[in-house]
Amino acid sequence: MKSIKVTILGKQYPLKVADDEVENMQQIAEFVDEKFRLYRRELSQQPESTIMVLAALSIAEELFEARRNVNQSVENENRLMESVNYSLEKLLEEIE
Repeated sequence: MKSIKVTILGKQYPLKVADDEVENMQQIAEFVDEKFRLYRRELSQQPESTIMVLAALSIAEELFEARRNVNQSVENENRLMESVNYSLEKLLEEIE
């Protein structure tokens, strides 16, 4: 495990991450920080806690959409493979 510090909205947070996850966690922290800053600019009159909750909901929405897209891709790939298998079986039957 490696100790790192990430900065979100100007505040540093110490984290312990696996050695091979340091760069990934830094990128995640940068993404979260950018999202929080965007919401802070757009909602400058709102308390920081509201901004963080709305930004977290936005990030979660992106995650759910990405998961949905992956699942749809897998389903499409499975249908395609079934179609290819069916076509190959028919072709083999015709050859025999």
